[in-house]
Amino acid sequence: MGRKGLDYEDLNENVKKVQYAVRGELYLRASELQKEGKRIIFTNVGNPHALGQKPLTFPRQVVALCQAPFLLDDPNVGLIFPADAIARAKHYLAMAPGGLGAYSDSRGIPGVRKEVAEFIQRRDGYPSDPELIYLTDGASKGVMQMLNAIIRNNRDGILVPVPQYPLYSAAISLFGGSLVPYYLDEEANWGLDLVNTRQSVAATRSNGITVRAMVIINPGNPTGQCLSVENLKEILNFCYQENLVLLADEVYQQNVYQDERPFISARKVLFDMGGPISREVQLISFHTVSKGYWGECGQRGGYFEMTNIPPKTVDEIYKVASIALSPNVPGQIFMGLMVNPPKPGDISYLKFATESKSILESLRRRAQIMTDGFNSCRNVVCNFTEGAMYSFPQIRLPQRAMDTAKSAGKEPDVFYCLKLLEATGISTVPGSGFGQKEGVFHLRTTILPAEEDMPAIMSSFKKFNDSFMEQYQDYSKL
Repeated sequence: MGRKGLDYEDLNENVKKVQYAVRGELYLRASELQKEGKRIIFTNVGNPHALGQKPLTFPRQVVALCQAPFLLDDPNVGLIFPADAIARAKHYLAMAPGGLGAYSDSRGIPGVRKEVAEFIQRRDGYPSDPELIYLTDGASKGVMQMLNAIIRNNRDGILVPVPQYPLYSAAISLFGGSLVPYYLDEEANWGLDLVNTRQSVAATRSNGITVRAMVIINPGNPTGQCLSVENLKEILNFCYQENLVLLADEVYQQNVYQDERPFISARKVLFDMGGPISREVQLISFHTVSKGYWGECGQRGGYFEMTNIPPKTVDEIYKVASIALSPNVPGQIFMGLMVNPPKPGDISYLKFATESKSILESLRRRAQIMTDGFNSCRNVVCNFTEGAMYSFPQIRLPQRAMDTAKSAGKEPDVFYCLKLLEATGISTVPGSGFGQKEGVFHLRTTILPAEEDMPAIMSSFKKFNDSFMEQYQDYSKL
C-alpha cells in the first residue's frame, strides 16, 4: 500500500511548521494533571468566563430572545425580560429575516456593520464606511484572512512585535510567509524602538525578503503596555516611508488599567496626522467581543475595518469571505450589542454600567496585585500591566537551572513553567512561546483568576519561586 494524502510524511509542510504555545506542551501537561484530579488554575489563555467571570446580563438577554424568538410571543415575556432587551431583540431579528439559523451576507449583517461604523465614528471623530467593515468569527479569523491576502510566498515578510501573540507566527507559517521580528524594549515598558525596527527591515531585505506589512498589538499581548500617540505617529510614518500595510490588533481597547495612557486607535492618529499619510497608509483594524471586559470568547464575534484599501482589493477580500458563506450570526449580534450598548436613560443602563464598572475595576486591582506579587519575588521583575489581560514577568534563572533544563532537553523557561505547574497547579505559557531576546526568560499569565483567589495564587507562586531559586542558586558565585 502506498502512502495516503493525510499520512504525516505527506502533509503540507506549512502545517507542520505551525507552533502555538498558548495550547502547547504546558497546556497539555496541565490537562493531564487535571484528569488525575489535581486542581489546575488555567492562566495560559485569555478566557475570562472559564475563570469565573459572569456574563453581562443585557447582551445575554437580547441574544436569548433572538435565539428563541417564540418567547417574544409569550404574554409573560415582559415579566422576565426588560422592555429594552425585548425591543433590541426585535431590532436584530428585523435585520436577520431568517433568524439566527440563516446565513447572513458574507461580510456580516448590514445593520450591524452600520452600528460598528457609528461606534468607530464616535470613538475616533471621523466617519466610517460600513462597506469597509467585515464581521468575522472572532478577530483571529479576520487576521488570518488578511495575512492570507498579503502573503504571496516565502519571500514575503510580516513585521511582528516580539514578544508576540502566537496567532501571528502560526498564521504566517501556515500561509508560507516569513516572520520578521521587531523587538519591544522591556526596559522602556515594552515601548517600540524604531531604530531596531529599521535595522530588522534592512537586514531582512538584504536576505531577499520583501517586507509587506507591520503588526501592532495595542494594548499589548503578552506585554500589557499601551502605545502612546507619539509611538503611533512614529509607526504610521514608518509604514508610510516603507510602503507597509499596518495591521492594528486593538482587541483589548476596553481593557486599560491606568489613566496616563488611554487607548487611542491607530485610525484616529492616522487621520489626525492629515496630508498624504492619512490618505495613503493602508490600515486594517481588528476588534472582538472576546477580549474586552465582555470576555465572550466562545461567541466568536469580531470585525475588521479597512482604511485606504483599493476597491479592487476589497472585492477580492469579499470573494474570499464568501467561501465561508457567512460569519456566525449570534456572534454578529454580540458585536452589535458591544458597539451599541444600553445608553443613559435606558431601563437596562444602570445594571449594565454597574456590571461593566465592577469587572473593569476588579481587573485594575488584579493587575496591581499580580505586578506587585511578581516584583516581591526573588529574581523576578515585572512591568505593570497597563492594559489587556496579561502579566509578562522576566524570570532571572540561575545558570544551574539553565544547565539542568538543557540536560532535560527543555528550554529553560519551559522547564521553570513545568516545575511551577507540578508544584502549584498554575498553568502559564513560557516566554519562548512568544519570542524574547536571547538569554532572557519570561512567562505569561493572565490576570483573570477571581480577585478573591489572587492573593493565594501569588503567595503560592512566591513560595514555589523562592524554593526554586534556592534549589538552583550557584553558591560558588556568591
